[in-house]
Amino acid sequence: MTSASREAEARVGPIGALLSRFVFLAICLPGPVLLAAAVTLDPPPSSTDFWGLLAGGVLATAVGVGFGVFGWRVVARSRRDTRRLAAAGVAATAEVLAVANHLDGENPGLELRLRISGPGFTPFEVDTIRPDDSSLVPGAVLAAVVDPADRLFAIT
Repeated sequence: MTSASREAEARVGPIGALLSRFVFLAICLPGPVLLAAAVTLDPPPSSTDFWGLLAGGVLATAVGVGFGVFGWRVVARSRRDTRRLAAAGVAATAEVLAVANHLDGENPGLELRLRISGPGFTPFEVDTIRPDDSSLVPGAVLAAVVDPADRLFAIT
């Protein structure tokens, strides 16, 4: 099965994953709390307050739950990528073919064109972004891990 290669999500350890999930859960909660307050306050709020709480609750729920679910899925994907590479990954080498500056707001770095090769898969080329490092020059060789089944890779 040959598919497009994909760089593994940044590694998140078990403690980081747990803390991240708590944060994303906390992001999801304010909207439902506002909704519950709108419908359960005793004495009932005025009509204006009721509709304000209801509208705020619906908006906060939509935004908070959307962002929370997105973040939760990113953490889950990171953990899944880490487990897959640990179980099925093979050691490989990544040769730097080209280096270009990458300007991304406050995080400048280098855009690298790499040729990744190793046992059990055909060599392939990928682009990746790395922090500035004077040792990243064309011809440099980096260590990598690749899942040959679908060319999931991580530069180590």
